Amino acid sequence: AWARREGYACHCLSVDYGQRHAAELDAARTIAIAQGAAEHKVLKLDLSAFGGSALTDAAIAVPVDGMQTGIPITYVPARNTILLSLALGWAEVLGAGHIFVGANAVDYSGYPDCRPEYLQAFEVMANLATKAGVEGRGIKVRGPLVDLSKAAIVKLALELGVDPSGTVTCYQPDPEGRACGV
Repeated sequence: AWARREGYACHCLSVDYGQRHAAELDAARTIAIAQGAAEHKVLKLDLSAFGGSALTDAAIAVPVDGMQTGIPITYVPARNTILLSLALGWAEVLGAGHIFVGANAVDYSGYPDCRPEYLQAFEVMANLATKAGVEGRGIKVRGPLVDLSKAAIVKLALELGVDPSGTVTCYQPDPEGRACGV
């Protein structure tokens, strides 16, 4: 919605990476349609084959006792790097000059790939590793939510016509995507 407001034609990418909270894929599809996305793709790339996270390994419980210090067990190893790499490949095929990602550093909670410096470093790598970058067309990686509080994100969503109740922000939602309440 933010990118659409800024005048970009949006090609939305969601990834079914084996996450427990797959209801987010349905929510993303619904929001992409409602916001007039040019296209919405869902790729299947099952990171549960690696495990290592409560979000992709059924043998690891999702914590319900609040925030922990350090990198949480819900961190999916290299997830944002993998997702951004997929988006980068598609952006280059599309001739897109920007990739928008919903990472949020205010809720950092130990996720190393949700920091502004990570997004900046990925952009540098993207422009070293692609034909677009080498030819001087470059790709910018933008995180419009990266410095916003959850309250500010909700306010922005409402301003942009996105109903926050249609999003999934819980790691253990019910099949309809509603928060678990824990």
